[in-house]
Amino acid sequence: MNLTSEQIIDYLHRSYTAVDGLWFMKVEDEYGFDRALEIDAEVWKIFPKIQARKLKELTGLENGIDDLYECFTLKLSLDQLQYTAAKDADGNGFTVSITQCPWLDLLRKSQREHLAGKVGSRICTTEYSTWAAEFGPRIHFQLQSQICENADCCRLRFTA
Repeated sequence: MNLTSEQIIDYLHRSYTAVDGLWFMKVEDEYGFDRALEIDAEVWKIFPKIQARKLKELTGLENGIDDLYECFTLKLSLDQLQYTAAKDADGNGFTVSITQCPWLDLLRKSQREHLAGKVGSRICTTEYSTWAAEFGPRIHFQLQSQICENADCCRLRFTA
């Protein structure tokens, strides 16, 4: 039996998101929510480096704010987030507005939405700061708003 590329991608995406949630809940069962979140943050200090370096390799891009923009928006698309992105006119930064997040959707589906703000503040800040650092030491990240904190979107700001 052969699977289409779309079926393979769907299978791998569902596996990736499922294992992330499962390991978190098992660590939470053993050590409590705060410790699980602490360990999860440590994972998200490393995992974005792997993602960013692989996308650099696949695209031939390197460092700088423009290359971060290209790789990061590709990552968001691959992760199936709904977003818009706009570069600054001066070329020194960009803003991403995420209007739908599959991670938040999973928390809602599992009736754990009450934890979303705490997870988002810790994990998203860690993940996206790591992405910025992978493209240069002078690139900075700021989490300006979060859907999981009742904002209309997650607003991510990257500057060089």
